[in-house]
Amino acid sequence: MSLFSKQNKEVFTNPLNLDNPILVQVLGICSSLAVTSQLKPSIVMGLAVAIITAFSNIIISIIRKSIPTRIRIIVQLVVVAALVTIVSQILKAYSYDVSVQLSVYVGLIITNCILMGRLEAFAMFNKPWPSFLDGLGNGLGYAMILVVVGATRELLGRGSLLGYTIIPQSFYDMGYMNNGMMTMPAMALILLGCVIWVHRAYFYKEQN
Repeated sequence: MSLFSKQNKEVFTNPLNLDNPILVQVLGICSSLAVTSQLKPSIVMGLAVAIITAFSNIIISIIRKSIPTRIRIIVQLVVVAALVTIVSQILKAYSYDVSVQLSVYVGLIITNCILMGRLEAFAMFNKPWPSFLDGLGNGLGYAMILVVVGATRELLGRGSLLGYTIIPQSFYDMGYMNNGMMTMPAMALILLGCVIWVHRAYFYKEQN
């Protein structure tokens, strides 16, 4: 099978839209609500999950035939935990401020249902390359939503993106005010609900 066959392309692209883990499957929303107060931690968290999902998928796929069925979940957790530890240490070494913002949520990637779901449903039954594409696609699909929610919350709540002021001072001089509610955790849930609603309304409209 070609590396970039139609089937492999669908494995990668479906999680970005039609089978998005957050928008369609409503998985992994806990961390997506917790780390999206600003854009930078949203990007870092999304990339971390994408990298860990892709490489845990490929590792489990390679060793899947040698994993005893009764301990497969334990093996999967060990692989994910090792990758999470590596990513966590890299973040602390090269982006300490972001690692502090993400707090315990990097460690909780170990229990992210997107990762465990893809390992159990896909990597255990498919070859390494499709498994890698599946993991990367699902991770990027997850990251995409974090970026949208994080960017919206930071822009409307702080008037900035990635720490750089976006809304001109003249707007504030005319009476514009940042929406303080956007910095509150509850707004992440409301925004995520709106994104899911818009996606499903458009998707089902297209299907009809």
